[in-house]
Amino acid sequence: MTAPAAMRRVPRRLLLTLKLGEVPEHLPGIRAVHGYGTAPAEYVDHGVIDRLLRHHGGAFRAARLHSARKRRAESRATGARRFDDVEQISGVARVLRIEVREPERMPALLRALAELPIVERVGADYLSYTPLDRDGQAGGRGSAAQSWAREAIRLPQALQLEPGDPAVVIGLADTGAALGHVELSGRIRTGFDSVDLDPEAVGGLTLVGDFRHRGERPQDEVGHGSGCAGILVARGRDIPAGGAGACGLTPVRVLGAALGPGDKRIGVGALDNIDAGMKRLIDLGVKVINMSFGTPESALLADAPRPHEEIVRYALARGVILVAASGNSGLREKFYPAAHAEVVAVGAVDERLLPTSFTTSGEHVALCAPGRDIRTCALDGYQNATGTSFAAPFVSAACALLASRAARRAWPLDGALARQLLIDSARPFAGAGASGYGRGVLDVAAALRALDDYIDAQVRAEGDDADIDSDEVPPVPAAA
Repeated sequence: MTAPAAMRRVPRRLLLTLKLGEVPEHLPGIRAVHGYGTAPAEYVDHGVIDRLLRHHGGAFRAARLHSARKRRAESRATGARRFDDVEQISGVARVLRIEVREPERMPALLRALAELPIVERVGADYLSYTPLDRDGQAGGRGSAAQSWAREAIRLPQALQLEPGDPAVVIGLADTGAALGHVELSGRIRTGFDSVDLDPEAVGGLTLVGDFRHRGERPQDEVGHGSGCAGILVARGRDIPAGGAGACGLTPVRVLGAALGPGDKRIGVGALDNIDAGMKRLIDLGVKVINMSFGTPESALLADAPRPHEEIVRYALARGVILVAASGNSGLREKFYPAAHAEVVAVGAVDERLLPTSFTTSGEHVALCAPGRDIRTCALDGYQNATGTSFAAPFVSAACALLASRAARRAWPLDGALARQLLIDSARPFAGAGASGYGRGVLDVAAALRALDDYIDAQVRAEGDDADIDSDEVPPVPAAA
């Protein structure tokens, strides 16, 4: 979905990443500000940053976007000393969210801040939207949509090989989940809500439901996240059971609800809301994160940093597998986070196993999965959902099964290996000439077998190395 220009940026917010060692310790975290009444800082450095912010933006408030993974007992500081090396090096410890009173001179402010030696990157706080999907349709029981997708990706065979491990948890960063839905009851873990939106900051959209108060209840008010959750972990009462088998799911509401054309509800969230939610998911120990949202590159200023850079680096450093919908523009273009390297970008195919007309293409797309007429959960009841938003959860489910299999064999699995296994094992498209849609169509059973083959080959190689080393060891002299 490409948003009108007026909807693309949060007018008063900017995201500022300082270089390593440059973040003052007095700055509180956003969670402390919103959850515990801590006052945001009214200065950053008592120096050039403050002067630029006040000159171009008037009064301002600043806070760290992220909280530390662990509090260090030996430190009372509210700043840098609480963050570990991974948080510091990836950049998540160094991101500041700043709100200015006067947004009219924001472009000049961003340019001035970018020139400072202590600034690593700075950009506006953009909005991200969903549906990236096409219109879903509500409906009753029964249709071809019930089973074609599972058969197309050989999911039944995959679940016979690997039923999933409850200790492997998928994070769902979306509009939340229908917590009371019969298909999801008992299948989702306690999640949370990171949405923090201002009605004046969403380009004329009408926000509905809870959009101001972060909390611990990720109740879906759109239906989009519930659709993804059903594909992942549905109980299988009136729709197919979730593709992730026995794996767990933690939903986080990073997108609030707004009324779009025809009063259809859509999801909208600021980049800082999304990144803060994902950081917390990673720190909770999820192994896979499904991201069915995106910001088109065409919506960004030419010199703007790419969205989600720090959080993607952080996730990869923690061994988390990232899966994202490629988008539904039908064009050859980039949506973020899908376009980041090592993120598994997923396009959509139809029942013929051909790329759909709406799926976004590009060299960054890894593979495709079923994304048309997918039978899944709605807010109340069921829907037949269409779009890359609903193709991505099939791949996230496959990644969770791969992680379960790797754990069962006591072998480490990271995002790079998972992505390569999925690409190498993909089925060819049904027709020739598909370019920019990745290697082919997801084949979950083949991916699991490819993982087994990879582990076996590595073990054999280690054995061969051991034999070589033992041949090179000189004999022990005989005792006198």
